[in-house]
Amino acid sequence: MIQYDYMEHTDGFVSVVKKALPATVTIVVSKKFGEIEKEATEQYPDIPLWLKQRELGFLRQQTDKRGMLKVGNGSGFIIDPSGIVVSNRHIVSDVKNAYTVITNDGQKYQAKILARDPLSDIAILKIDNGGTFPFLSLGDSAHLELGEPVITVGNALGIFQNTVSKGIVSGLSRAITAQIDARSPIQEIHGLIQTDAAINPGNSGGPLINSTGKVIGINVAIIQGAQNIGFALPINTLKRDLTDLQRYGHIRQPFLGVHYVTVTENMQSRLKLPADHGALVVSPSPYMKSVIDKSPAAIAGLKEHDLIVECNKELISAEKPLGELLEKYEVGDTIYLTVLRKNRTLSLSAKLTEKNG
Repeated sequence: MIQYDYMEHTDGFVSVVKKALPATVTIVVSKKFGEIEKEATEQYPDIPLWLKQRELGFLRQQTDKRGMLKVGNGSGFIIDPSGIVVSNRHIVSDVKNAYTVITNDGQKYQAKILARDPLSDIAILKIDNGGTFPFLSLGDSAHLELGEPVITVGNALGIFQNTVSKGIVSGLSRAITAQIDARSPIQEIHGLIQTDAAINPGNSGGPLINSTGKVIGINVAIIQGAQNIGFALPINTLKRDLTDLQRYGHIRQPFLGVHYVTVTENMQSRLKLPADHGALVVSPSPYMKSVIDKSPAAIAGLKEHDLIVECNKELISAEKPLGELLEKYEVGDTIYLTVLRKNRTLSLSAKLTEKNG
């Protein structure tokens, strides 16, 4: 008969939760009412004036003493006693907004944006307070194993603060297609940790924590209509961002300047492509170019419908997408691409620049 010490297993996670809760925060997003009025006028010119005034009047009643209106919320976590907070970029999407951090004990602090990763869904903030805060230590996401137990903590549905969920690492190096915020194009987010621990709306930006109490991921997304499928950004991406912030004062991301989809065997068969792997250069929408003007990709000579199959002789595939390979390089590095164009194989070189935004 298998003996299972339930209390020992449970007590271990209870202690992890007790450590995590004081360092997990709610982030409330507020916008000036004047900005909301301006956006309503510019973005919805066809709405009748009487209807627009009625709706704006209702919203005006909900503004606070500063003339600010709550427009969103999410989760975050403190990683330094000075009050450095990590969250998602889609929560901290507008530098004009005001951000209030609410700690576990109900205290409210104003926070300012230190940096936003232009490629990953990561934002770093600083609490405007000279105090000392409880914080979480960062783990290592490079050596995760399938089946590892994890917990998530966050502000579920924007209502239930300090919601804790338990699960396992269900998958590694996952890729999804998403729009990080309203100002960003639809893009592929790769290298994600998949978990069956519940990541509810409002939990975004909260920590994914291992059994030793260290953060191994940043909760970021769920699959609508699916159960027990959530994703977190690997914490090592944040570590790289923190190094850049300390060294350069902002986050630097190597930039090629091309929109693409990762090719699969099914896609090759359907589109009659010359290979069953690689990055197919295509526009994400009719209003965007597949190759950004004056970018390294444009200077290198990449064109719409090119199929990039290798980067510095590394095969591009669903397991190793182009974006993941580019993360190995620094701004200023030159990369060499093997490209299939119609019936030709081309060798192109591109010098990576810095991604703005």
